Amino acid sequence: MEIKLSFNDKNFQSREVVICGVFTKKIEADKKKKSKDNEEKGQAKAKNELVFSHWPKDVLVTFQNIKTSKNFKGHPGELFTYNLASGTTIVALGLGDKSKHTSETLRRELASAFNHHKRSATEVAVDLDSVLCGSMEETCQIAAEAIGLANYVFDEHKSKKHESPLKNVVFLSAQTKSKEKKLEEILKATKIKVDAINLARTWVNEPPNFLHSEDYAKRVKNDASKVAGVKVKILGKAELKKEKMGMFLSVNAGSAFEPQLVHLTYTPKKVTSKTKHIALVGKGLTFDTGGLSLKPATSMMNMKFDMAGSATVYAAFKILAMLKADVKVTCVLGITDNAIGNLATQPDSVVIARNGKTVEIHNTDAEGRLVLGDCVNYVADLKPDCIVDVATLTGAVLVSLGHECCGVLGNNQKMVDQVLKCAKASDEYAWQLPIFPEHHQDIKSQVADIKNIGSKGYAGTAKGAVFIEAFIPNEMPWVHLDIAGIGDSQTHLPYCPKHGASGLMVRTLVEFAQNL
Repeated sequence: MEIKLSFNDKNFQSREVVICGVFTKKIEADKKKKSKDNEEKGQAKAKNELVFSHWPKDVLVTFQNIKTSKNFKGHPGELFTYNLASGTTIVALGLGDKSKHTSETLRRELASAFNHHKRSATEVAVDLDSVLCGSMEETCQIAAEAIGLANYVFDEHKSKKHESPLKNVVFLSAQTKSKEKKLEEILKATKIKVDAINLARTWVNEPPNFLHSEDYAKRVKNDASKVAGVKVKILGKAELKKEKMGMFLSVNAGSAFEPQLVHLTYTPKKVTSKTKHIALVGKGLTFDTGGLSLKPATSMMNMKFDMAGSATVYAAFKILAMLKADVKVTCVLGITDNAIGNLATQPDSVVIARNGKTVEIHNTDAEGRLVLGDCVNYVADLKPDCIVDVATLTGAVLVSLGHECCGVLGNNQKMVDQVLKCAKASDEYAWQLPIFPEHHQDIKSQVADIKNIGSKGYAGTAKGAVFIEAFIPNEMPWVHLDIAGIGDSQTHLPYCPKHGASGLMVRTLVEFAQNL
């Protein structure tokens, strides 16, 4: 599917399907029609009026001549479909109150309308003038995002592949063709973002027997090698032993596959003393059985998603490199599975972390923090300006924030605030959870320096975060994103699959790095 621009074009007659936005606005009722009670109170009952911004006259007249159109109220997401005499299908898309129109309203409702026709049409057109949100540039970018993300399908392992007739999406506007050149650049940049997010979704969706640690590392290396300015280094078991990553190795101990630390670097062409350096670290558990602290069967299903953190940071890294961002980016993926075997780590074991701290393993199912602890300590040696780690770390974050919101924790409030600001700008839900001194105290061990879970089953997200923080050097700004609730199956978002990887928080990370 290709997205094209067609400006100075409001002739819908030759199109197959055209999506046109309809807003509403509140107007005061005719004072002559007010009831006596309202007259006494000096109140006039307001009503909603439909606003057809920039609709061609013939398209609007046809709509108004259809008797059932009077039932269309223009509520957000409401659709009214009809045909022109030429056979063109017009989709009137309700966008609600024009004064409350937001980028996320447009993203969701346009994706929803697109989903209704992507399986039946060969071409879908969108009238940008009628859905305008802020500038034309912003509208174009949001529309391309919505459609590109909504068009994603994972059918790699189906014997009968999904065959969509859709070939083109066309963005129409009455604006002059001179505007097209700038908007084409926006479409190119948006396609880079969408393609990277969809690649991350595919990796997360892959079954664990098709994506074990060694295969995953090869896929990352092959993909990253195609991006200009990117360097890739992979550390296997022998190299991790040299790095003294005892926690990472303990998680891998029961596996049939070698652990893989993928180290990616992007450096902009022009580096000055003002060039910032961000480190992105992702949890890459290709499957998590829980180890010897075995998960129940119902909890083990979908543990292929436990590498979503690594896919998320890789997608953000790739986007920044391909857009030639003016920031140095180091990306580290800690990849293994957590399996059961003769050598699998036992609860009560004590392992030595890369920074020399001793760690008592109380629960082998609290494994992601062990991998991340060694990985953040490794990347800290490179002296980045800040570190962001992303992981499907705790079930506790779902209890706190549900399936719709990312948990954010960190040691630097200014950095946390900036991440939250970027999440809001990207229309992704994120919420800060607290870290208290008592949380640090609760992971202290009687037989080692620290233990990998708290003594009680409360504040699990915070205690997972403070464990990772124990391997961050003092003063180095660090933020942890717990995406366990939002990494998959975002059924409320029309631009995300109903089941499978969501790709959320990639846009937030890109926004954060670009504004570092």
